[in-house]
Amino acid sequence: MTLYGRLIEEKDDDYKKFQAKLVPNIPSDTIVGVRTPQLRKIAREVFESDFRDEFINDVPHKYYEENLIHFFILAMIKDFEQCVYMTEAFLPYVDCWPVSDQSSPKVFKKNHQKLLPYIKKWIASNHTYTARFGIRMLMNEFLGEDFKEEYLELVACKSGEDYYLKMMIAWYFATALAKRYDETIKYIEERRLDEWVHKKAIQKAIESYRVTDEHKEYLKSLR
Repeated sequence: MTLYGRLIEEKDDDYKKFQAKLVPNIPSDTIVGVRTPQLRKIAREVFESDFRDEFINDVPHKYYEENLIHFFILAMIKDFEQCVYMTEAFLPYVDCWPVSDQSSPKVFKKNHQKLLPYIKKWIASNHTYTARFGIRMLMNEFLGEDFKEEYLELVACKSGEDYYLKMMIAWYFATALAKRYDETIKYIEERRLDEWVHKKAIQKAIESYRVTDEHKEYLKSLR
């Protein structure tokens, strides 16, 4: 059976309609309508199959779900050099926020020193979803023990008018306010972000259960 045949087996027409509303910037006829748990199962099947490399190299894919499966497969690769090489090869084909946001390669967590130069390069990209992916990786991997205050500036300096890029910058700063409040709050106090991003970051931080009530009240005064 073809991969498309497997997708058809798992399709849900109501879910397709839901996804089409979530991802309005891609044609709805490229969405089959398969839920994430089923996609992860199919990705595992492809990862263990003898046609994995053929699928990976057959880009651009036609269907939204194929792109998700592609990134889920990359996330399973245990060798850092291979994973990052294949990630870089795929990023130019990412055309929407769910594909950019779904994959988090486990091998990245064990290789922060090697990963950081790639993250900086991705953030600097003019391709919206490559930059979005880079910011998300910085958010996921470098707001903990390996955090440096200079990383905040790296994201704050990223410019662009694309909605999905600006939303990612806001998400990054809202998360940073939850995890690194003392270092991050000055970016809000000094209004160093784009006005839309500034307001959205505050909104998302106020909505977060990880931000204290005291901090939320102060943030409200900075809107």
